[in-house]
Parts: sequence; structure tokens; C-alpha cells
Amino acid sequence: MSAMFRSFSNINYRIWFAGALVSNIGGWMQATAQDWVVLTELTDNDAAAMGVTMALQFGPPLVLVSLTGWVADRFERRRILMATQSALLLLAITVGVLLLNGVMTLPMMFCFAAAFGVVNAFDAPARQAFVSDMVSSGDTSNAVALNSASFNLARMIGPAVGGLLIVAIGSGWVFIANAVTFLAMLVALLLLRTGQLAPRLKNRRPGGLAEGFRYVWGRSDLRVVFVTVFLIGAFGMNFPIFASTMALEFGAGADGYGVLSSVLAIGSLAGALLAARRDRARVRVVILAAGGFGIAAFVSAAMPTYISYAVTLTFTGFMIVTLLTTANGYVQMTTTPALRGRVLALYMAVIMGSTPVGAPIAGWVADTFGPRSAIMLGGTAGFVACAIGAIWVFTSGRLHRSENSRFLMTLDETRPVSIIDEADIIEKKADPVEFSDEAAVTTPIRTPKKD
Repeated sequence: MSAMFRSFSNINYRIWFAGALVSNIGGWMQATAQDWVVLTELTDNDAAAMGVTMALQFGPPLVLVSLTGWVADRFERRRILMATQSALLLLAITVGVLLLNGVMTLPMMFCFAAAFGVVNAFDAPARQAFVSDMVSSGDTSNAVALNSASFNLARMIGPAVGGLLIVAIGSGWVFIANAVTFLAMLVALLLLRTGQLAPRLKNRRPGGLAEGFRYVWGRSDLRVVFVTVFLIGAFGMNFPIFASTMALEFGAGADGYGVLSSVLAIGSLAGALLAARRDRARVRVVILAAGGFGIAAFVSAAMPTYISYAVTLTFTGFMIVTLLTTANGYVQMTTTPALRGRVLALYMAVIMGSTPVGAPIAGWVADTFGPRSAIMLGGTAGFVACAIGAIWVFTSGRLHRSENSRFLMTLDETRPVSIIDEADIIEKKADPVEFSDEAAVTTPIRTPKKD
């Protein structure tokens, strides 16, 4: 099996991937329907109301992070996911029934968005960390990238199908259809061979979120990754606001909005598959992708037609998924297993919890100055994130003169490696600049020559 799909050699991962793909398609169908309902059925093209909806849906991971990370580390993740997927199924059915009966209101939709957010706050860190339970540590980065490919393949299919279904049968039935797709994930979880799941460490010491936070704060590389993800998540990833308002500006309807979301996913899928080819995740890719996203955002904001705007979205999607997939893989690969759930909960809180900060601002900018200004705000965040990463590279001691040319500089992915006990990492908050950055796996360790 090729290196790009090496995680498929694991039967549990194959089962998981199939169930997740079906569920993700339904999830994107529902997201498209929810955005369109808020924008056109419950309000009169009010982008700010959509921003509030997104803030309520993505706020709970930030508020509940201390609890969700502890749960992901303390309890069996497969059982957590069965509970969260069942809850999401019931919520989708309820919203669909209310829409079909014509009794849904904007305040009610706000409440359901918050409910979806609470359940997803527990689902996301458990789902991310569960990947490490299914595959070997050497395949973790590949499995994370393939998960992203599944997510973005679903993004190609789901929004377009969702937009067409809204026009054909109504938004309420789209929520019902999504409820059915949750069954695929539940069946996959039941079919997993639990005996083949990797044993994982459980950190039973007190400390909770504070311990995970201290671990992240003690690592300069993770601080850069988290700051980058926050800036992009807050101001650059408000695609429902950007795409829906641009679709309206170009005179397109729900189907046109769905197509834009699918086009965005074409570039996203390409970025995920390219990440799957890499043997490990690197911080420098995260930094460069942030700058690339800024460029792509400004170019897309200048496009004069629907078609030209859609084409530029492929580059935007490529950059954003390259950044997020690499960041996710890097966090999983270099975090001590006993704290992985808590660190991933923090990571997901930064991604999802940054939306309540940026989405209302982006919605207000789109309403006041137009959608193009909102897109450029996201692009500016990308440039700022890239600049922060570049400053870290220059000040971390990793940039040095090339041994082969006095006029070239080389970015060293690692520093001299020393053996550090995992417990010491937690207790002393050691900075893995000295030991962990992924190339350490291949960097030869030189020993003094004997006289």
C-alpha cells in the first residue's frame, strides 16, 4: 500500500474512515442548511445573525475545555463517541421536525446551535485522540491527514447536495437526512475490533486542564502553533459568512452557496492528501501555510465574478487545510500520551472557541463594509500569524548559516537531542525545542570520538 494510504492497512482505521465519511457528508449537508435557514428563512440576509449562530455553536468547546479534555483522557473514547454521536442524531431530528412544522424561530435556532456546540465540545477531543488509539505512533500523522481528506471529501459532496436538497425538498428534510448518516458512525464504532485498539496511558494525577495548559505553555513550538490556529480560526475560517454573502452579492441562491463550499473543499482535499504523503508534520509548514492563506484570501476578495471567486477558493482551501492538518498532526505526535486528550481539547477549543471571537466581527464587517472587506480581514490574520511564526524561527536558534554556502541560510528542524524522561517533561515543563521537533527521529546523534 502506498505511503499516502498506509493507515488503511489497519482494519479498525478502515472501518472508522468509512463511517466517518458518511457522517461527515451529512454534517456538511446540515451545516449548509443551518446557515441558509438563519440567513434567508429566519432573518432577512442578516450576516450578523449567522455570526451569532456560529459563535453559539463553537463557543462551548472554549467554555467547557477543562471538562472535555479530562473526559477524553479519563474514559474510554469509543464509548464517549457513541454517546455524543447518539446525542447529535437526536438533536438533528428535533431541528428537522421543528422546521418541517414551521415553528422554528431564530431564538430557538440559537439554542439548538448552542446544544450542538456542547455535544461537539465532548465529541471533538475524543474523536481526535481516538485516532492515536487505532494506529501506531508512526502512522498517526498519516491517519490525521486521511481524516482531514475524509472531512474535505465530504465537504465537496455535502454542501452541494445540501444546497440542492434545500431547493428540492426543504431545509427540514436535510436535518433529517443528516440524522440518518449518524447511524453510519455508530455502526462503525460497534464494528471496531476493541482487542486491536492500542493501550493508552491514563493520567490519574490531579491537575486537569491546568496540567495540559502548563505543558503547552512550556513548549515554545506549541505556543506558536496555537497562536497561529487561533488567529486563522477567529478571522480566517468564517467561510459560511464569506461564501454565503459573496453568493448573494453575485446573485446566486442556496445551490450557488453550496457549490462554493464544495469548490473550497477541492483545494482542501488536495491539501489533506499532500499532507498524507509527508512522513511527519513540521512547524515550518504551518507558518508558511498561514502566509499562503493570507495571499489567497486577498486574491479571492478581488475577484469580479462568481466563477473567478470560486476558482480562487481552491487555493484558499488548500492553504487552510495544509495548515490545520499539519498543526493537528504535530500536536498529536509530539504530545506525551498521558496528556494527549487534554492538549487536544485545548487545541480544539482554540479552533472552535476562536469562532465566537471572530465570527460576529466578520459578520459585522460583512454587513457594514461588504463581504470582500471581511475576507481581507481574514487574510490579514494569516499574514500576522506568519509574521509571528517567522519571528519565532529567527529567535529560537533554528536558523543558521548553511554549511555548504556562506550566502545561504538553513532552517534546522531540530536541536541536539538528549534523552528526557516523559515525567520530567510534565514536571519541569521542558521545551521540546531541545528534543522533540519531528526531525529528531532522523537526526543522527554524534558522540565524542575516543582518543
